[in-house]
Amino acid sequence: MSRGDMAKPLLGSQGIEGDPSITPAAGRTIGVLGSGDFARSLAIRLVCSGFKVVVGSRNPKRKAGLFPSAAEVTFQADAVKKTDVIFVAVFREHYSTLCDLADMLVGKILVDVSNNTEINHQKESNAEYLASLFPACTVVKGFNVISAWTLQSGARDGNKQVLICSNNQEAKRTVAEIAQVMGFTPVDMGCMSSAHEIENIPLRLLPAWRIPIFLALGLFLCFFTYNLIRQVIHPYIREQKIKLYKIPIEVVNTTLPCVAYVMLSLVYLPGVLAACLQLYYGTKYRRFPDWLDQWLQHRKQIGLLSFFCAALHAVYSLCLPMRRSHRYQLIETAVKQAMEKKMNIWVEEEVWRMEIYISVGIIALGLLSLLAITSLPSIANSLNWREFSFIQSTLGFIALVISTLHTLTYGWSRAFDENQYKFYLPPTYTLTLLVPCTVILAKVIFSLPCIQQRLLRIRRGWEKGRYVKFILPSAMAEHSSGETSSNV
Repeated sequence: MSRGDMAKPLLGSQGIEGDPSITPAAGRTIGVLGSGDFARSLAIRLVCSGFKVVVGSRNPKRKAGLFPSAAEVTFQADAVKKTDVIFVAVFREHYSTLCDLADMLVGKILVDVSNNTEINHQKESNAEYLASLFPACTVVKGFNVISAWTLQSGARDGNKQVLICSNNQEAKRTVAEIAQVMGFTPVDMGCMSSAHEIENIPLRLLPAWRIPIFLALGLFLCFFTYNLIRQVIHPYIREQKIKLYKIPIEVVNTTLPCVAYVMLSLVYLPGVLAACLQLYYGTKYRRFPDWLDQWLQHRKQIGLLSFFCAALHAVYSLCLPMRRSHRYQLIETAVKQAMEKKMNIWVEEEVWRMEIYISVGIIALGLLSLLAITSLPSIANSLNWREFSFIQSTLGFIALVISTLHTLTYGWSRAFDENQYKFYLPPTYTLTLLVPCTVILAKVIFSLPCIQQRLLRIRRGWEKGRYVKFILPSAMAEHSSGETSSNV
C-alpha cells in the first residue's frame, strides 16, 4: 500500500463534529500496547500518517517482524515511559496484566479500542472497567468501530467515522486530532457513559435491514402460499394429480418476481404518501408520522432486496429447461402431437408475447442492476446530487414502469380466461399490479402542471396561509382607520 493513500484524509480536514480548532498532531509519539491484528494494523496506519510509534509487547523479539520497520517494538514498560497517549489493544480479560504498569501510567491518556463478543455482555463497559483499574489515568473510548481491514485498506475503503467518548474534554480533543491526521472523521459521543452504546455498535447484525428483511420474508410467504394453493393443491383436489415436484422451482420462481415487483413499488410509495401529506398541509415543515419516516429511511434496503429477488428470478428462469420434469413434459407433448398428426403448432401471438415478455424483463433487470450499483457508497460518492437523483428517482420510476409492462405481457389476455381463476382466486400477477399501478397513477397525477407547481413551491419553502397571517393585521388597521385597500 502506498503512503499517500494511507495518509490522505477520508473526509477532508474537518475536526471533531466539524470543529476547525483541532490542529494536526503528526510527529507525536504514540504507544500501542498489544501485538494482535488490530494493534498491527493500527501501528501501520499511525506510521503512514506521520506518527512515531512505540509498540509494547511481552515478547518484543518474537513480534518485531510483524510490525513496520519504522515502528519501535519494545517491552510494555519501555513503551509506556516513552509515550503520553497509549492505545490499549488487548482484550478485557487481559487488562489486569497491565496493573504492574500502574505507577508509570499515571497521567497518561489510555485509548480503549476493545469490543465485546456479545451485546451487553458486561454490566459496565470495557472503557469504564479500564478506568476503574487505572483511576490515575484518563481513559478515552475510541476506534472500536473501525476494523483492522479499514485501518490497512487506505482512504477509499471502510467506515470513516471514529466515535469517541470520555469524561475529559482535553483528552477527547487529543484523540480527535490523532484520528483526523489518520484520515478519519472523529465524532464526539459525550461522556464515558456512552461507551456501552459505542461498544454495542459493532455487534449489531444489519440493524437497518431488519424491517426490510421481515417485509420481504412476509411477502414471500404470502405469495408462496397463494401460488402453492393454485399450482399444487388445486390440481390435487380437482384432478387428483400430485404435483409436489413444482414446489422447489416453479412455485418459488413464480413467487420471486411477485416479491421483487411489489418491493420495488414500495420504494416509491412512501414518496407518494409524503407528497400527499405536503399538499394536504401546505407545508414541508410539518413532521411526517414515525412509520412514514422509518419507511423513507429503509428505501435503499427495500430496493436492494427487490433487486436480489429479481436476480434470483432470472437465474431460476434460466434453469427451467434443465429440469427433468420439463424434459418429460416436452416428450409427452411431442408424442401427443405426433399421435394427433399435428404438423404446425406455431402460434404467432404466443411467440410475440414471449419475445416481448423476455426482452422487457431483461431491460427491467438491467435498470434494477444500475439502481443497486449506484446505491453502493463507493459509487454514490462519485456522483453529484443531480446524477444520483436522476438515477435513483427518474430511472427507478422507469424501471417500475418497465416492470409493469413485463408483468402485463406475461399476463396478456389470460387475465380474462376463466380457467385461470382456480378456486375463484385470480392469477398472482394481477394481485401484484395493485400497488405498482397505484404508484404510477399517483406519479402521473403529480406531473400535472397545476399540482407539480404547487408541490414545487411547497418544497422550496412556501407555506399555505403564511402570507394571510401577515397581511390581515395591516388590513384590519386600515379598516379601523377608515381606509380601504384593493390589494387586500
